[in-house]
Amino acid sequence: MSDSVRTAHTSELPPRTLDAIRAMLDTAFDGDFGDEDWDHGLGGVHAWIRDERGVAAHGSVIMRRVAHAGRSHRIGYVEAVAVRPDRRRQGLGGRVMAALEEVIDGAYAFGALSASDEGAELYRGRGWQLWNGRIEAYGPKGTVHLPDEEDSTYLRPALGRPLPEAESGALVFDWRDGDVL
Repeated sequence: MSDSVRTAHTSELPPRTLDAIRAMLDTAFDGDFGDEDWDHGLGGVHAWIRDERGVAAHGSVIMRRVAHAGRSHRIGYVEAVAVRPDRRRQGLGGRVMAALEEVIDGAYAFGALSASDEGAELYRGRGWQLWNGRIEAYGPKGTVHLPDEEDSTYLRPALGRPLPEAESGALVFDWRDGDVL
């Protein structure tokens, strides 16, 4: 099997492929990838790489709404990015991200993601910028401040479009169960 990047919408993937992706994510995150995390990565475009052992790398981009400075933006939110432990540091994560960034460039105002400490270097190296402002979400009981996300949320302009400016107000994300970002 080749190491080429494949892309498809969740609706186009057979259960066996989704099961293989989920199993790799469980392994890559050392058992710290729950059902809500999996759910967050569904409903958008997946990019993955297979090798002779199965799924070696994966990421997905889903549509989310973010309000900023009185405007609602349709953004590409990156989820479930991981590389199987035996294939790390071989450029697979960058190749998956390149495919997801093409989707963002073609369909969204900008990209966003929440980076782990381990993943932040990959994203910074690809031009993703740390958001230096306030992060909030529309919760079931009103707007909620998410201070823990303010040091891990990265944005990427789509095709050179401008990014929101932190001085103009908070990024307010749509709500979802589990980790909001």
